[in-house]
Amino acid sequence: MRAVIVAAAVAFIVSLFCTPIGIKVFRALKAGQPIRSLGPASHQSKKGTPTMGGVVFIVATVIAYVAGHLALTTLPEAQIAQVKPTVTALVLLGLFVFCGAVGFLDDYLKVRKRNSGGLSAKGKLFGQLLIGTTFGVIALYFPSTNGETVGSTTISFIRDIDFLNVGKVVSVIIFVGVVMAASNGVNLTDGLDGLATGASVMVLGSYALIAFWQYRHWCGDTAYIKSNSYCYAVRDPLEIALIAGAAAGACVGFLWWNTSPARIFMGDTGALGLGGLIGGLAMASRTMLLLLILGGLFVIITMSVVIQIISFKTTGKRVFRMSPLQHHFELAGWSEVNIVVRFWIIAGIGVAIALGLFYGEFLAAHG
Repeated sequence: MRAVIVAAAVAFIVSLFCTPIGIKVFRALKAGQPIRSLGPASHQSKKGTPTMGGVVFIVATVIAYVAGHLALTTLPEAQIAQVKPTVTALVLLGLFVFCGAVGFLDDYLKVRKRNSGGLSAKGKLFGQLLIGTTFGVIALYFPSTNGETVGSTTISFIRDIDFLNVGKVVSVIIFVGVVMAASNGVNLTDGLDGLATGASVMVLGSYALIAFWQYRHWCGDTAYIKSNSYCYAVRDPLEIALIAGAAAGACVGFLWWNTSPARIFMGDTGALGLGGLIGGLAMASRTMLLLLILGGLFVIITMSVVIQIISFKTTGKRVFRMSPLQHHFELAGWSEVNIVVRFWIIAGIGVAIALGLFYGEFLAAHG
């Protein structure tokens, strides 16, 4: 647990104190956020706010990961822990960094063109598809010495559902789909000061708890399984907890500056990166379907966009005043802070239900 706490603390400190530096740098580079003319009129006042802030918490997470490993080597239980960097870390941090890189390219083009166009939708999807496929193959085709891979060939909810084995090829496709869905879900949620950051903190923090619980009841811990037949067949649960904790800490530090009125935006750099990481965490911790509840706010906001598009194309009518859903409530007269806080409550409810289901399954199995 010490290593996870160290990683989270280091990430928080680095993000908290480096974000103001990022604000100054992006202002000097004139990397201000262009605002859509079709968006809510109140957003025009945000024009020029530095964007690409996701760079700060992505870098902070990587630094914290290294710090966490330095702390890990001093622990007495190091012989059963993932002391050296693992393939799990490669997959999770790779998704975080490279999905963030796609977002960075989008942000860069927006700033350079001085409009909200950026990278085309096809360009974003192609980048996500390429990254998801690359790390999906690594996750499914590179087992550890005990035969475990980062991803699983079975569909998972709270753990692998053994009778839903779909094979490696289909599993890679599912891996890509989950990463792309999560990445775009967080991206759609971003748009109000602190909304996506705060919701991501809850989800990432939950994955740190889930993965650490899996580590304490891990099939790879020979001392544990000698006296307990119940265990979690996850490849590197301590790595998952460390990275999730570091990312959560980094986001909390960033939220200090990103909350209303935001002095910096995460941009697509942060949103796509966070979504890619969250999708990877779901696959690595074998809680794929649980993500639908754990990230319930992202699902609701994504579905609002899908419903709006389907309704308009089939009937010519809009269900919402504007999508994503947060903009509907802006046009309904809700203040930005009210929307953010109430949406955080929704995110918290989803997290609480998911953690309850996860722990309830553990109690039921032991009972």
